[in-house]
Amino acid sequence: MTTSKTALVTGGSRGIGRAIALRLGRDGARVAVHYGSNADAAKETVAAIEAAGGEAFSLQAELGVEGDAEALWAAFDAQADGLDILVNNAGTTGNQAVLAKATRENFDRVFALNAKALHFVTQLGLARLRDGGRIINLSSMLSRGQAMPNTSIYAMSKGAVDSLAIVLAKELAPRGITVNTVSPGVIDTEIHEGRLVGAALNWVASLSSMGRIGTPEDVADAVAFLASEDSRWITGHWLDTSGGSLL
Repeated sequence: MTTSKTALVTGGSRGIGRAIALRLGRDGARVAVHYGSNADAAKETVAAIEAAGGEAFSLQAELGVEGDAEALWAAFDAQADGLDILVNNAGTTGNQAVLAKATRENFDRVFALNAKALHFVTQLGLARLRDGGRIINLSSMLSRGQAMPNTSIYAMSKGAVDSLAIVLAKELAPRGITVNTVSPGVIDTEIHEGRLVGAALNWVASLSSMGRIGTPEDVADAVAFLASEDSRWITGHWLDTSGGSLL
């Protein structure tokens, strides 16, 4: 449980981020729901948390641009005093293409959001994160052991996220702060809307040992565990949340 804690979920208005925000709110945390551009989705997520008896507020900052971390934390500081749980969920797959057709522009955009923004949001967050806090980064099964065509840039960016978690886990251990990585497989969110149907849906479901596609709640529940006191002795860990797709 995360009762009386304050949590920030980047990209918390939709998809996996929304499910994480809802779950942490249900567990008793006051949740800061970050969004980049969709204010309506953020308001809906905050309303859903409040309707379930929780506390939440939204904040806007475009990530992946100059000054993004500073803008995010300024918006956070205006509504909260200190942090206990940082969930770095915001990210993008970019324009997927085989390596031969990958562009510098897409590389820069994907790394700016998936790796650079995460790094500096975390860096500036450390002054606000209380001792004994939690940092949970969202990665992907594609960063280790599972190859998929057209995803070289995305997979590389998530590999950077994996590496950062190990380093930070060592650096922050004296403060009792744990740093872990949650790595989903294919999850049924709007990013796949219109694509996961028929034979495509059956193929993706077959990748999982469980024989189904993952849900945002499957990932949110894993994040909630790592955000809780029950995970106090787990740090620097890469948690496969792909339903056994790597087996």
